[in-house]
Amino acid sequence: MCVKSLKWLAAPLILLGSASSVQAAETATEDFSTRTYEVASIDSGLLGTSERFRFDSGLNFDYPDAVRGIFVTGNSAGGERFSSLVNLIGNTDLNAMVIDVKEDKGHLTYMPEEGSSLAGKGIGTSLIKDPRAMLEQMEQEQIYPIARVVVFKDTVLAEQRPELSFTSGGQVWKNRREEAFVNPFMREVWDYNVEVAIEAAKMGFKEIQFDYVRFPEGFERYGEQLDYSMGDYAESNLDPVQRRVEAVTDFVAYAREKLEPYDVEVSVDIFGYAATLPEAPGIGQNFSKISENVDVISSMIYPSHWTSYFGIAKPDLEPYKLVAEYAKVENEVLAKLDEAPVSRPWLQDFTASYLGAGNYKRYGKAEVEAQIRALNDQGIDEFLLWNAGNRYSAGVDYTPE
Repeated sequence: MCVKSLKWLAAPLILLGSASSVQAAETATEDFSTRTYEVASIDSGLLGTSERFRFDSGLNFDYPDAVRGIFVTGNSAGGERFSSLVNLIGNTDLNAMVIDVKEDKGHLTYMPEEGSSLAGKGIGTSLIKDPRAMLEQMEQEQIYPIARVVVFKDTVLAEQRPELSFTSGGQVWKNRREEAFVNPFMREVWDYNVEVAIEAAKMGFKEIQFDYVRFPEGFERYGEQLDYSMGDYAESNLDPVQRRVEAVTDFVAYAREKLEPYDVEVSVDIFGYAATLPEAPGIGQNFSKISENVDVISSMIYPSHWTSYFGIAKPDLEPYKLVAEYAKVENEVLAKLDEAPVSRPWLQDFTASYLGAGNYKRYGKAEVEAQIRALNDQGIDEFLLWNAGNRYSAGVDYTPE
C-alpha cells in the first residue's frame, strides 16, 4: 500500500534524547560533563537544551512516520543514478537515504570547502560535487537524509598516521582484504571522526550514522601480536575484553554529546549477533551499552550472514524466519533498558551467491517483503535496505500488510 501523498502530513516530532542516557554517558566518561569552547566553559546540559546554541543548516526535514531507507554510495549520490533513486523513493513508501559521507577506506565523498577544518587533511574526493544542492533536492522531495560515517575502518588515516593505527614489524597491519583500522583507544581518532560528523550536520544531514564502530574482527586472537597505544585506557583495571567495550562505548557517548548542538539524531550500525551475546569479545561491541547512548540502533541482520544460529540450517533460504527470530531476541534486550533507542535494522536486498548452490536464493520482491513483514510482526516498523551497488528490487511493497 502506498501512502506517499499522506505520510508527510502526520510526521511526528520524535524526541529521543533522555536524561538517563546522558547520565550513562557521563558515568562511562566522567570528563565529558563540561565542555570548553574557546575561552568559555559551558555546561553540556545547557548546550543541549538552549536554542541559542542550536545550529541551523537552513534545511528542514521532518522525521518520517517510520524511516524506510536505502543505502546510497558516493558514486550514486553524485552520479546519474541519483535521479532514479529519488524516483524510487517518490513512487513508493520508502522515505530515506543513508548516503556515504566518509566511506569504507576513509575518504570523504565530497571536497571540503576552503576554510573547513577537513580541507587540509587530503581525504576529499569529488564523487558528490555539490552536497548542498543534493540536500536541497532531498528537502524538496522530503527524503530524510542520513550521513554514513565509517569510523574505525580507515586505511587512509592509518597510512597517514600509523601511530593512530595497529602495526606489525613497523608496518600498518591490514586484514586479508587489505583494509586497515585505526585505534579506538585513541581520543585523536574520536575527534577526527566527530569533525566529519559535525561537518555533515552543518551541511544539513539530519542524522549521523556511525559504521564500523569496533575493533577489527578477530582482534581477541591476534591483538596481542600487534603494536598499538592504549591511550587513556593504559591504566584501566578492566580485562582486555572490557577495555575494548569501554573504548567503543565511550566513543559513541562522546560523539553523541559533541553533536548535541547540531540537532541531529545519532545512530550506530552493529553486528546482529552482538544482540545475542553479553558482548562481542574481539570487536568491543556491547549491544546494550551502545544502545543506551544512541537515538537509533541499526543491527545488520542479513540472512546470508548467519550460520545455523537460531536453529535455521540455511538462513538465507528463510528470510522471514531468520529476521523474526532475531527480532524476538533484540526486543528482549531493548526492553531491559530504561530508555531504548529506535530499532532500525539493515535488511538484505542482494543475492548471496557466494554461499554456494543450495545455500542461497535469489533475493527480490518476495524476499525483501518477507523480511519487512517479519520486523513488522515483531513490532519493528523501521528498516534500511542494503545493496552495495544500489540496485534495489523492483515492485516491492515496503509497507506490506
